[in-house]
Amino acid sequence: MKIGNLIKQPTGYKAFIPLEFPPPGGFGFTSKLINKASQATLSLGRLDGVTQLLPNVDFFLYMYICKDAASSSQIEGTRATMIDAIEAASKTSDTLPEDVDDIIHYIDSVNYGINRMKDFPLSLRLIKETHKTLMTGARSTHSADPGHFRQTQNWIGGSNINNAIFVPPPVEDMKHSMGELEKFIHNDDHILPALKSGIIHGQFETIHPFLDGNGRTGRLLITLYLMDKKLLDYPVLFLSNYFKKHQQLYYQCLNGYHHGQIELWLNFFLDGIIETVDEAITTAKKITQIREEDSKKMHALGKTAAKTSIEVLINLYKLPIVNVNKIKDWTGFTRQGAQKVIDRFVDLEILKQKDESKSYGRSFIYKRYVDIFNE
Repeated sequence: MKIGNLIKQPTGYKAFIPLEFPPPGGFGFTSKLINKASQATLSLGRLDGVTQLLPNVDFFLYMYICKDAASSSQIEGTRATMIDAIEAASKTSDTLPEDVDDIIHYIDSVNYGINRMKDFPLSLRLIKETHKTLMTGARSTHSADPGHFRQTQNWIGGSNINNAIFVPPPVEDMKHSMGELEKFIHNDDHILPALKSGIIHGQFETIHPFLDGNGRTGRLLITLYLMDKKLLDYPVLFLSNYFKKHQQLYYQCLNGYHHGQIELWLNFFLDGIIETVDEAITTAKKITQIREEDSKKMHALGKTAAKTSIEVLINLYKLPIVNVNKIKDWTGFTRQGAQKVIDRFVDLEILKQKDESKSYGRSFIYKRYVDIFNE
């Protein structure tokens, strides 16, 4: 299916000009693709059902978001890891890679978008606002124009626009295409949401409306759309991890979308949802198991110790790397009292010293819990 044409521009290069979107005659999907989309939609329902069973699910959301943020940023070349992002949030290390900032900005952008949708529709304005949160103060802010669609031509790959792999629509065509995409997002067209989220991502990346941050914003848009359509109550689908694992194929399929191979892209995308949902459900079940096991350890302590320990354990689900100062913040204890809490958790094999060679400035990790997200 043709979705656009390469048109020679006045200065000589060829840019992609999208055709009317969505296609007037519809997409004409095969029954095989529609069946896969139905399977993906049912999978999302299963995931949402399982996460609803997690006690106090908000305590675990940071880790889900952090995993997706790390993967999405790493696709763009960030070398920092999820562990680095947790250490940055907990202030337990002063030797973090500079590009951990990319992950932190992504986490902030996810949280901003989700909170904004509570009282504002998913729209071009919201997309620009999340981009602003993503890029303001980031390493590449000087050229990203955070929160604004580009006013100049951009390109993907190549050393210059003349040897680029793909040249997105010129500015005016880009603005028109983004307007069509916004209408498509809200059209009641009976396209299954799992399928539609893949079309939205493919079309967004084809239009490439920002100077920088298009990939991360486009992947965030998948989550926001699925939450807007009530297929997800919580951002627990770390789809960026699937894209990172199959990064070369991800780019190949997106490039195929540009050239009208829509089903090639959507098959890859739907496979990603199905695979990622299975992983996320396994993660949720393991979280529940670990929580039950470690809660029993807390209740076996004396009444006073158990109360404090349970509060610390709950906080560890939010932030699983800590030091004495962080425990002091959570409990109000003296440094000596906070260290006793850490020692107790080490004895219970809940916490483990992150770097055994350190005698000072030590940090401790809830390793069994973190390992679930790193598998």
